[in-house]
Amino acid sequence: MTIRPDALQPELLQAALQAAQNVGTPCWLYEAEPIRQRVAQLRAFDCVRYAQKANSNTHILRLLRSQGVMVDAVSLGEIERALHAGYQPGTPDHEIVFTADIIDEATLHRVVELGIPVNCGSPDMLRQVGEAQRGHPVWLRINPGFGHGHSRKTNTGGPSSKHGIWYDELEDCLRLIDELGLSLVGLHMHIGSGVDYQHLHQVCDSMLDCVRRANRPLAAISAGGGLSVPYRAGEPEIDIDQYHAAWDRARVEAERITGSKIRLELEPGRFLVANAGVLVAEVRAVKKVANNHFVIVDAGFNDLARPAMYGSHHDICFVTRDGSPVSGYVGPTAVAGPLCESGDVFTQADGGYVEFRDLALPKVGDLAILRDTGAYGAAMSSNYNSRPLAPEVLLDGGELKVIRKRQTIADLLGLEA
Repeated sequence: MTIRPDALQPELLQAALQAAQNVGTPCWLYEAEPIRQRVAQLRAFDCVRYAQKANSNTHILRLLRSQGVMVDAVSLGEIERALHAGYQPGTPDHEIVFTADIIDEATLHRVVELGIPVNCGSPDMLRQVGEAQRGHPVWLRINPGFGHGHSRKTNTGGPSSKHGIWYDELEDCLRLIDELGLSLVGLHMHIGSGVDYQHLHQVCDSMLDCVRRANRPLAAISAGGGLSVPYRAGEPEIDIDQYHAAWDRARVEAERITGSKIRLELEPGRFLVANAGVLVAEVRAVKKVANNHFVIVDAGFNDLARPAMYGSHHDICFVTRDGSPVSGYVGPTAVAGPLCESGDVFTQADGGYVEFRDLALPKVGDLAILRDTGAYGAAMSSNYNSRPLAPEVLLDGGELKVIRKRQTIADLLGLEA
């Protein structure tokens, strides 16, 4: 199944034009149908648990819940978002799980109150949860000693990663669980974003090693997230069948070791939403710099941080207000934002090197559409340079719906009154 077509589809283009007209630019536009299709690809897993940090809009959460997807929360705010979207805490299905490396007092009080399982990333978390509530359900997030990611900043395993409990401390943590009377649900491993099949088999083997060392019944194991999606034309889709088969073999062996029926969970974030979103901006200046051109739009890295943060690629197309592709002179062009920062460039490689692409030069007033921004776009937005957050719009069944209004400067100043 191909979710990301190489060319911008006519329905999405028309929706982008309509969204720009209705709510102005910059704005975020999501399509519901590709999200449903991504969920359908993962039906072989016993539990798909959405890592909502990728895009935590409550309308997206409701859409995913309607598809039977559970949710992961990494903050008290994300717990409250999940509740607002209709997720039920403390159920046998564990619709909400809290995952973090620390837990503050307010969050600790809330998870205990609601009976939300805690996926613990440190021994101190275990102590704090156990001292607050004996018998509370917990997971252990294990750092297996190695990691993998499309960037150093998305590698979540190994000795340079802050995430998870170091694998050598597993036995100490199991003793803590017993001493504190906690209820161990399962083991979790997530080594980073981007799928490498060699690392996949390595992490499956590490999970089984931890299952053997745990030497007790488990209800579940989690494969974590990090599933790849294509960001460029022609990039391959992940082989979900191969990915599931590797983890299913590990699950079957884990059941043999423990003698218990084990649920296989997956925790995708960007896989479900990345290709379903675009950022729509307006061209405000076109200028020549030496032998290159800069196109400056009204969206900045306060809106889309991924290129500035780790050199992520997003295809960019320019269209006129009637939807026609911009034509004419094609030359080396960088696309940048309005922020008072040299790093406010959407076409850059990891390390901050500006990338000049061969693009047709637009005119002021044309639209720039930045593709595949449904994950870690709006969710990572900030008010840097005192810029209000952009609105979000959802296209579902041919209907456009505003799912987050544009923030106003008055909203910002109101917090300082």
